[in-house]
Amino acid sequence: MNPLIGIGLKIISTFAFLAMSTLVKLASSDMPIGELMFFRAFFALVPLGIWLWWTDELRTAMKTTRLGGHLIRSISGSGGMYFGFAALALLPLPDATAIGYLSPLVATVLAALLLKEIVRPYRWAAVGIGFLGTLVMVAPHLAQRDISAFYTAGPALGALAGLTASACNGFSSIQIRKLAQIERTGTIVFYFLLVTSLVGLATSIVQWRQPMPYEATLLICSGFLGGIGQILITASYRYADASVIVSFEYSTLVWAVAIGFFLFGDIPHPAVFAGAVIVIASGLYVVYRERDISRAARMAETTL
Repeated sequence: MNPLIGIGLKIISTFAFLAMSTLVKLASSDMPIGELMFFRAFFALVPLGIWLWWTDELRTAMKTTRLGGHLIRSISGSGGMYFGFAALALLPLPDATAIGYLSPLVATVLAALLLKEIVRPYRWAAVGIGFLGTLVMVAPHLAQRDISAFYTAGPALGALAGLTASACNGFSSIQIRKLAQIERTGTIVFYFLLVTSLVGLATSIVQWRQPMPYEATLLICSGFLGGIGQILITASYRYADASVIVSFEYSTLVWAVAIGFFLFGDIPHPAVFAGAVIVIASGLYVVYRERDISRAARMAETTL
């Protein structure tokens, strides 16, 4: 393993996904979420196909010995995409992005429970503090006196959708980590995009709305960016533990705030900033501690 490579791939992938989310939000005003999913997943197959051809893996991409594992990963990932797009449609871009930072915390817990990865006490402390930061972020959206706010289009429903997406994505990260040990990156991404395309088409075929040319352009480009991001993030789990990789999800918040303000006029609630600072601080603490531990381990090896 080389954690620095894994972290680098993760950071690049987050920027690709943020650009993708921006294009989806621009096109999501009155389009069914399933239709957004279909465009995002189906056209992501294009960069995937090019990448598989370049790496000479095109013929073997569909070969697998873990079809059940791919289905679990793909269904959980599809859930994350569905609820994530719902959050984008109902919340400001920075808010939806910040709430998505819950997924690394979920993945850290699941990495210990399901993958038996070693999660040291300081990481557990960071997880607890991070969950507190998440509660601070969603509190303004969930503080509703009318129960109907939680099942009608609005910030409360958007916050619930964002939390659900984070849970799905955290679980999906663990499934990717398990599959990456025995399956090719291209195979993992291929089955995810195939299943998600089918799920998106099935959930939108009854209410399909023909997109305008500019909307179709935005959605096709979002698919390309999503495909590139998916390849990078899947590859990153080959080089570092899931509980370390997912800590870098927060790296896009500054750009999300800037894009949200200039493109959509979004001004995040102050509590979102406060909660995000708490989550980011906990993540940076993990990075700092991991660096010290890795340095000590290297020094110990050189003295043997």
